[in-house]
Amino acid sequence: MTIFFYVLIVLASLALIASILLQSGKSAGLSGSIGGGAESIWGRSKGRSFEGILSKLTTISAIVFVISALVLTALQ
Repeated sequence: MTIFFYVLIVLASLALIASILLQSGKSAGLSGSIGGGAESIWGRSKGRSFEGILSKLTTISAIVFVISALVLTALQ
């Protein structure tokens, strides 16, 4: 049972690392806020874009990581 949670933690951490590194950085300054606002209004839906998928993958892998770490701690 513990081997399953060790494997789950490793897979969740690899997915978490990959999804964080693949996300683009936030633009700083006034030009980034203007461009980002226009892009969100006229651009594709954020939920269906590559950034939206990476954001969901980051959230899911973080939740899986935390839950599996807590369960593994409780088992020991």
